[in-house]
Amino acid sequence: MMLTRWFGVTETNADRHRATEESDIQKIVEKSLLMQTNAATMQHRPLCRGTHASGVCVRAEFEIFDVAAGRDSALASRLAKGIFAKPGIYPAVARFANADANVNSDFKPDVRSLSFSVDLTRGGAAAVGSCSRQDFSMQNATTLPINDSPAFLATIKVLTATNPVTGLWSLPFMDKLRVVRTLALAELQARQAIKPYQQLRYWSTVPFRHGPDDVAKFSAIPCPDNPAHPLRKNNPRGLQDELVRHLNEDSRMSWFDFGVQLLDIRRMTYWGKTHSADFWIENASVEWDEAQAPFHVVARLTLVGNSRLSTEASDAIYFDVTGNASPDSTPLGSINRARCPAEVASRKARASAACHKV
Repeated sequence: MMLTRWFGVTETNADRHRATEESDIQKIVEKSLLMQTNAATMQHRPLCRGTHASGVCVRAEFEIFDVAAGRDSALASRLAKGIFAKPGIYPAVARFANADANVNSDFKPDVRSLSFSVDLTRGGAAAVGSCSRQDFSMQNATTLPINDSPAFLATIKVLTATNPVTGLWSLPFMDKLRVVRTLALAELQARQAIKPYQQLRYWSTVPFRHGPDDVAKFSAIPCPDNPAHPLRKNNPRGLQDELVRHLNEDSRMSWFDFGVQLLDIRRMTYWGKTHSADFWIENASVEWDEAQAPFHVVARLTLVGNSRLSTEASDAIYFDVTGNASPDSTPLGSINRARCPAEVASRKARASAACHKV
């Protein structure tokens, strides 16, 4: 356990840097904007998303099931929180993308993402109170390689340095270890087998409030029979074009079961030990073992045929899991506290660049 603490996994609040977190986040925002600008400059293109730069937006339908069906009352009560408290069918917009800040070939090793927004103003709005939209952001990896805001700041300092080796060398020893761990985990996650977007499984990777008392993570689990053609690896947009082909040509649309994983500190262990809720909330790179805390399917996301959004509409789409959340579904943990200001700043920079272009 001591080894992982050296690399940044924190066991208690005493190990964390809450006193400097606000200033760290401000530096993260500054470095995130620099990375976004550097990526555009290097590729001689306009400013686009700070991460997940290359992707495709489509329409979908989000159906919330009756969570009480076939379950004991205690589990059903825990699951029936927020938008999952009442069955309903809602329109959604989904974006499948590559995680990198650069616009690369779809066949470059990378983590793939699924982000989607659910329009709650139709299909049962009374069940969700004043929340008119809820966003989800997911990746085809069970955890984030960046554990918390100190690891985030140390890593982005290296990634934006004129000379990354010099940038790494200039960091304090503990930050060097954080960066090494982050980059190693990121490389492992990026080296997954390349499959069509509609056949990948996605995880929220970070926790969210689930009602007033519970904490949860989410996963989008593909139907085993989601249609796909063999990928054309000579096409740099092979994943995106295959998804569009599927939407335009296949008679049956792909769907994903949406699962909720409830935090269970009595059963969940890390290196054989149980931990407090804060441990599982604050360490984004620590997996919640599915064998100890299973996912419970509560909804389904189904793609809509012939529904690819135009380039202009796609550029205007954004996802904000903090701003578009009810009090019962707010994001939790160090990474979520850090990423919200960075994502908002990146979005404003992109919008400003688009206005100046016009």
